[in-house]
Amino acid sequence: MSDDDRIRWDARYREGGGDPGEPSAVLTALDPLLPRRGRALDLAGGAGRHALWLARRGLDVTLADISEVGLGVARSAAAREGLALRTVALDVERDPLPGGPWDLILIFYFLERRLAACAAELAPGGHLVVVHPTRSNLLRHAHPSARWLLEDGELPGLLGEALEVVRYDEGWLEEGRHEARLVARRRGAAPSVTTRT
Repeated sequence: MSDDDRIRWDARYREGGGDPGEPSAVLTALDPLLPRRGRALDLAGGAGRHALWLARRGLDVTLADISEVGLGVARSAAAREGLALRTVALDVERDPLPGGPWDLILIFYFLERRLAACAAELAPGGHLVVVHPTRSNLLRHAHPSARWLLEDGELPGLLGEALEVVRYDEGWLEEGRHEARLVARRRGAAPSVTTRT
């Protein structure tokens, strides 16, 4: 992303008045499919509305975004709630992903086509959740522009061999956008947890 993009997102989060916002109903509806423990990465997660929800559920969450202002909003909200939240300032288009292994990687409304690279950072049995509008969204909405949209039907083909689809929906969904929504799981068993008495 360019410096202009960083400046634009910083301004947007300043105008938000320090409120990270509520998590998307799309994400909260996935609650039964998502882990409640382990490490989670919210990639390009802005002011942390989803990262905070994941932390409330018991996950050890890292929020990565280009906007220091957005990350500051998330840190302040986490502190008010007594939640642990790590933040990492990075340009997701240029910088490497924060190292895993992750039990969950979340990518909401950020166009990321390197999903095979994301899969490499997942723990065996870890989940990837991607939600993003497709080109058909332009039939009703001018933004985002075609440059920032998935092609219709493109998302499952980006997964590579390491991931298996758990759930996939695409179409005009309840929030009024034409979206692709994917939950995928890295192949392989999750490591067993042993307890000592």
